[in-house]
Amino acid sequence: MATSVSAQVQSSTSQTPALQRGIVKMVLSGCAIIVRGQPRGGPPPERQINLSNVRAGALARRATQSQPETKDTPDEPWAFQAREFLRKKMIGKEVCFTVEFKTQQGREYGVLYLGKDTSGENIAESLVAEGLATVRREGIRGTNPEQARLCDLEDQAKASKKGLWSEGGGAHTIRDLKYSIENPRNFVDSLHQKPVNAIIEHVRDGSVVRALLLPDYYLVTVMLSGVKCPSFKREADGTETPEPFAAEAKFFTESRLLQRDVQIILESCPNQVILGTILHPNGNITELLLKEGFARCVDWSMAVYTQGAEKLRAAERSAKERKVRIWKDYVAPTANLDQKDRQFVAKVMQVMNADAIIVKLNSGEYKTIHLSSIRPPRIEGEEKNKDKDKRFRPLYDIPYMFEAREFLRKKLIGKKVNVTVDYIRAATTSTETGPIPAFPERTCATVTIGGINIAEALVSKGLATVIRYRQDDDQRSSHYDELLAAEARAIKNGKGLHSKKEVPIHRVADISGETQKAKQFLPFLQRAGRSEAVVEYVFSGSRLKLYMPKETCLITFLLAGIECPRGSRNIPGGTPEPFSEEATLFTKELVLQREVEVEVESMDKAGNFIGWLHIEGVNLSVALVENSLSKVHFTAERSSYCKTLLSAEDVARQRKDKIWANYEEKPTEEVAQLSEVKERVAKYRPVCVTEITDGLHFYAQDVETGAQLESLMETMRAEIAEQPPVEGAFTPQRGDYCIAKFTDGEWYRARVEKVESAAKVHVFYIDYGNREILSSVRLAALPSAFGIRTLPAQATEYCFAFILVPQDEDARADVVDCVVRDIQNTQCLLNVEYGGTSCPHVTLQFTDSKDDVGLGLVKEGLVMVDVRKEKHLQKMVTEYLNGQESAKSARLNIWRYGDFRADDADEFGYRR
Repeated sequence: MATSVSAQVQSSTSQTPALQRGIVKMVLSGCAIIVRGQPRGGPPPERQINLSNVRAGALARRATQSQPETKDTPDEPWAFQAREFLRKKMIGKEVCFTVEFKTQQGREYGVLYLGKDTSGENIAESLVAEGLATVRREGIRGTNPEQARLCDLEDQAKASKKGLWSEGGGAHTIRDLKYSIENPRNFVDSLHQKPVNAIIEHVRDGSVVRALLLPDYYLVTVMLSGVKCPSFKREADGTETPEPFAAEAKFFTESRLLQRDVQIILESCPNQVILGTILHPNGNITELLLKEGFARCVDWSMAVYTQGAEKLRAAERSAKERKVRIWKDYVAPTANLDQKDRQFVAKVMQVMNADAIIVKLNSGEYKTIHLSSIRPPRIEGEEKNKDKDKRFRPLYDIPYMFEAREFLRKKLIGKKVNVTVDYIRAATTSTETGPIPAFPERTCATVTIGGINIAEALVSKGLATVIRYRQDDDQRSSHYDELLAAEARAIKNGKGLHSKKEVPIHRVADISGETQKAKQFLPFLQRAGRSEAVVEYVFSGSRLKLYMPKETCLITFLLAGIECPRGSRNIPGGTPEPFSEEATLFTKELVLQREVEVEVESMDKAGNFIGWLHIEGVNLSVALVENSLSKVHFTAERSSYCKTLLSAEDVARQRKDKIWANYEEKPTEEVAQLSEVKERVAKYRPVCVTEITDGLHFYAQDVETGAQLESLMETMRAEIAEQPPVEGAFTPQRGDYCIAKFTDGEWYRARVEKVESAAKVHVFYIDYGNREILSSVRLAALPSAFGIRTLPAQATEYCFAFILVPQDEDARADVVDCVVRDIQNTQCLLNVEYGGTSCPHVTLQFTDSKDDVGLGLVKEGLVMVDVRKEKHLQKMVTEYLNGQESAKSARLNIWRYGDFRADDADEFGYRR
């Protein structure tokens, strides 16, 4: 009956040796094998079995370092070949054996068979037959058939001159074994990270092995790159104490790699330690150790891992989630968060710092998000306090802080981003603040937009650094390795904070409240017309702080033409007016940290500038009035925007919400002068439609001024023909008016909207409404005689009244194609029906038939009706609704599958 490898050994005096089974763990030599049992709850027992009646050559042995008098012993001839013969045949295979006798020193001798029973291959006989071992004839009894067979096999091998019996003595079989490498770093670099064939000779612990590199027989110690297993601590008395799971990790590696043929990628050699990755046909041991919870990732060697660090992180993450082995007590940093709180999409509303943003969730809630594992630019305290007379402004005084903030602002403001929460950093206190937190709780996350990790992009440009953690600190970015790699690239290329060049200096003058400076600056801003600015701060709905990039100054800016509810800071007693907070929030969401254009008209006694602010075609004053968050101020009368403001206020007053909730119309003489007629005025004027956008807006020229434009164009082109502009002399900047050579070879007036590079300049043709991307060599300065003061821009933007524009690209394209076919480059009749945040809403009629273009789109089932509530527009709305009903009845286009409620317009891809 067979017993396990751990069974009690029978003595030589027993009647029949017990047959035992096991798995070959290691071949020590051509006649000594270590056999182990099956693991049950931990590493299994093992024992060494020496083959009876045969002897193989001894393998090389290194001199004992503690005994200087000893020397290295080389291989005996054919010793390594005998070991290799057995290794390739037996490692990891199941064998059975009988122990024939045991010496007083405890050494066991027996017969070993490959397989589960004695019908398998007799290993000793195979060795002798190949001439790789000799028979110990001195102890052989003639009556023993097994021993007699060994003698016969040896005689046959001698006759065939195999192995030990071949001519020449076998000197060529002795290895030139190298126990050390003179310059390991150069050795590793010379391999260029190419896989090297090797045999794993020893496993020190789960992540450190001794390997024999082939074919040059270098015996080297290799530490697995990127990971560390629990190890064995050597005590003062020489004993080894295993850390938790150290023995299990060692067995895991041994059972898969010990004496296996593998390939090793030698990846680095810091401090004489060779780091590498071991590849076996059955898998990568590094990833397997991590996945099974036998190892953890280590940052210091992760950077050299060539097989993809993200694979190691993923394997470790899998073990953590399953809480296996070393992670049995693991608690994830986001374990207490719901899935919707761990991953979400949000809109970026503000960049707080180079590592923090404020986002708006779908629920409307605002949340501060810190970018995981990065640190913004900073300076030490002494540097900060160098000039005590100067007020320290971090954004401008810390090197690269402004560049970092600008990078985030331009990339993120107003955009939707994907947020993955990595960890929650608990609030911390200090001795100075007492129980008050010095740093509040922080939500740290990885933020991506368009697949780009924003933190990684910052670090790669040298605009932030990566935080180094303790190895056991799990609160870090889920893309920590990519951050480290990005920082390494930035350092190598000398980017940003790592540059050896002089740091950029931002001399920004703050003239907020500086009356004298503001007076000097006022005429310049008034002459400039529209100036570029960035909204740095919103004090209230109508009071902002602006950064003027061309003038490198900060100003306080008040919106003209409106009277906005005042907040507590502007009212004695501190009680805010109703809807002041809503107005402030509205302005923040629309313009905070956005690039805007401002028209400065005047200034007040406190040195604050007053004027108009535009963002993407929206007048902020008009937008506030239109959304019932502000009233028109009497000073608007002298403005060109007065009519638009009054129209917007009238619409808001009709809705009776927010500041107009309790409004009751009281017709007075003053109101009569300011109010528009409450009946629809059909005052159609002839226009020529010149351009139709993909969003179904269109640009039109007034026919009355057409002759002036033609005359100006002829004169301008004649002058250009006489004095052609110097190619490349004009350097375009955003907002500049210029002349541009269109694809027809003619010059037209244009405005620069964006400059990507000298080869890609986005221009807008101000007289026709179309856009184009040109090289700067096709642009030139606009002669002052042909500027917008001589003749204003002739293309005015409009959109159709009473209809909803499809959001679905295919549906919208159908509508646009229809409109282009019917009215582009055609003279029509136009009537303004009501105002809008970006442009007036109008109705168009064909000149000959007087048919309404928008109504025709409704009747063809291409668009839905935007039901307006203004009383004076109800007749038109009713006509449009009747047209919609006829399209429904005929099941045209969007109605071909039947009816759906107008309330479902958003679901079906329609918007106002």
